[in-house]
Amino acid sequence: MIYPLVRELAAEKIPVAVTCRVLGFSKQAYYKWLAAPVCQRDWDDAHLINAAIDVHHDDPEFGYRLIADELREQGIVTGENRVARLCSQQRIWSVIAKKPGLNRQAGPPVHDDLVDRVFTAPAPNVLWLTDITEHRTSEGKLYLCAIKDVYSGRIVGYSIDERMKASLAVAALRNAIARRDPAGTVVHSDRGSQFRSHAFVRTIKNNGLVGSMGRVGACGDNAAMESFFALLQKNVLDRRRWATRDELRLAIITWIERTYHRRRRQRRLGRLTPVEYETLTHAAVAA
Repeated sequence: MIYPLVRELAAEKIPVAVTCRVLGFSKQAYYKWLAAPVCQRDWDDAHLINAAIDVHHDDPEFGYRLIADELREQGIVTGENRVARLCSQQRIWSVIAKKPGLNRQAGPPVHDDLVDRVFTAPAPNVLWLTDITEHRTSEGKLYLCAIKDVYSGRIVGYSIDERMKASLAVAALRNAIARRDPAGTVVHSDRGSQFRSHAFVRTIKNNGLVGSMGRVGACGDNAAMESFFALLQKNVLDRRRWATRDELRLAIITWIERTYHRRRRQRRLGRLTPVEYETLTHAAVAA
């Protein structure tokens, strides 16, 4: 930190040898720094910090361990301890950090509540609901993010992963968009960090959708989505112990696509299944 001072004094015609002797270091050390003011390690650290900020920006729930994993997936080879040191220096912490002084309150909503607990829609792709659920297996937890069309109750998009990241919610939303090609659809969620992440909000805006968000701790603000997860819990998740994530993933997909969509009749749909109801009312959407 003193070397720039030597350079400034040299610009004022003060000899470098005099300044170095007064400050207590050699001219050789100063000239070595002058030849390369930023060492390679500092340069690499700056790039790592920038990449870590980008990862955390897209998913604020990530702590240094998940950031290190994500960097490795991006082809950036680095140690976990180094990432921990840099994240600590830059105060890059998970929004759900448990260390004293690092706890964060639930963030502000990034969207207004446009639903107000009115879970009805006059047509497909008017209102979608989304949320995340989890279940344990012998290998660890498995997370499901699903998107439900309120009109027919059909699950128009979903994503399953072993980590509850913002990319889980983004993948589910992209899956729904690819299937439905909507415009102006309201996407309603709770205030989870995955749905407040920049990546999820950016996906909503870039595809012409409209975001909506309920209150903190108010399950009723997304009750129609909770009811689907309750059915999934009763009919699949709690039926047995699951040995592997792949086993549970296959069971979830099979139940959604075969049973819930095509066999489970709903009274509010006139005792039709979601696929039958959409076929009768909007054949193009069902196709």
